[in-house]
Amino acid sequence: MTTGFIADLHLSPGRPDILAAFDDFCQQHQNLDALYILGDLFDAWLGDDDTSEFAAQVKSQLKHMTDSGVRLYFMAGNRDFMVGERFASDVGLTLLPDETVIDLYGERILLMHGDTLCTLDKGYLRYRAIIQNAMVKGIMRSLPLSWRMRIANRLRQKSSSQRPELTPEQLYKMDAQHSEVLHVMEKHGVRKLIHGHTHRPAVHCFTLGDGKPAKRIVLGDWYQQASAYLVSK
Repeated sequence: MTTGFIADLHLSPGRPDILAAFDDFCQQHQNLDALYILGDLFDAWLGDDDTSEFAAQVKSQLKHMTDSGVRLYFMAGNRDFMVGERFASDVGLTLLPDETVIDLYGERILLMHGDTLCTLDKGYLRYRAIIQNAMVKGIMRSLPLSWRMRIANRLRQKSSSQRPELTPEQLYKMDAQHSEVLHVMEKHGVRKLIHGHTHRPAVHCFTLGDGKPAKRIVLGDWYQQASAYLVSK
């Protein structure tokens, strides 16, 4: 039995190479027990009423996995927080809230997208609180899809996460902060955390406040190659 974890694919019509890599991944991992997608599957998802060829292709890839018996779980990221029940029903996946604890072959694991761990990035957290407010999302859903896509394009253009001129200090501010990692893990009583968002794949080993060993697994993005964390029983 094997369970997979992926995040930060940022699928979009403009990156057919990533879409092809995801298709290969789906074809090669139809024997998974479960697959957890921890946010930012899409570079932008503005509503389940998207009927584009691109949206249909991604749905088909996911549906093929669930039809093969893979239990599929999705946790929203900062780029695809408008994925909803209609999308979930279309492909047969289960939506998960951020900060979900699962039992993974007898071990309690905390799953997060990871953006709320970046507590020094105050500007982003203010933006997140506004854009993911239930009322704001309701207003967004009421707009024509073409308007929503234009808004998404403008937000992407303003994003600084991929700009090469970022200083080490700025990159540090945008990364997960260890104090928040400790806080959230101790809140949920877990010794292992898996998340994405920061695009800094690594396995961090440390101790909790009680002196017990702990581990934080950061998932990689798919900009250059496919990236997945697989756990077998």
